[in-house]
Amino acid sequence: MRLGVVDIGTNSTRLLIADVDPASGRIAERDRRSQVTHLGAGVDASGRLSDAAMERVFATLDAYRAALDAEQVPADGRIAVLTSAVRDAANGADFTQAVRDRYGLDAHTIAGEREARLTFLGATHGRDPQDRTPLLVFDIGGGSTELVVGHHGQVDFFVSTQLGVVRQSERHLRGDPPRPSELQALADDVRSILHAQIPVAVRDAARHAIGVAGTATSLAAIAQRLEPYDPARVHGYVISSGEAELQLARLAQLPLEQRRAVPGLHPDRAPTIVAGVVILIEVLRFFEIRRVEVSEHDILHGALLERARAS
Repeated sequence: MRLGVVDIGTNSTRLLIADVDPASGRIAERDRRSQVTHLGAGVDASGRLSDAAMERVFATLDAYRAALDAEQVPADGRIAVLTSAVRDAANGADFTQAVRDRYGLDAHTIAGEREARLTFLGATHGRDPQDRTPLLVFDIGGGSTELVVGHHGQVDFFVSTQLGVVRQSERHLRGDPPRPSELQALADDVRSILHAQIPVAVRDAARHAIGVAGTATSLAAIAQRLEPYDPARVHGYVISSGEAELQLARLAQLPLEQRRAVPGLHPDRAPTIVAGVVILIEVLRFFEIRRVEVSEHDILHGALLERARAS
């Protein structure tokens, strides 16, 4: 069956159109797009989605609707998931209804629990079914970071934290480039949240890390100086904690305009990449894991599989 899913996140709005075999779970991608829309800009302080931010998303959805039409995705196969920024905003429900009404999408603001489970489903899809290694899957988003620990396709623990690249940048990073004291305050905040929300037994259980979404994929692209971005070379790339720390030292000393020119980094991700790398490093340190496997399979794939199995 042909399905299309839109992920309306705090920092980006993404589209995946694919043919999905409900029996085997095979996903054949037909179109995949991503646009940085900064929907969550200012939400942490104001508690509301701004008119300008919503209009950026609507402009992107105009193009995505044309893509869904071009690929002849049926009306009942068009899905949208809205996450952290919309969950947190006082006008989030109205925005979700507008997305539903204007674009004919089966749009829902999903709870952190469902976001984490869909992310784990997508990230672990297609792996060796005999592999029982306890996995940590983490998704560093704009307004939240989801961390899921499980094995053999089953979720054992999940948490959706208030760690996001937009949220933490707005809270801590004022300088351009950020000052060492700001970076330290951000790292301290990340550690505090991880220690408060993840039990020691869960931390000790994970043996392998998989990172999905913009921070992890951007780091893989930067490490390989990918111009243009190549999903095939990003998927499966392994980043060591040492390499992540070297990239942080490099990125954090560059003013924003110079970060925009870093090979492999999309210019629109330059304002938040430093916070993202800090979060990634602190997650690896907390779980005492020395490397992370980058995956292009994430909540988009999870949402497609969930819908296909329910049909």
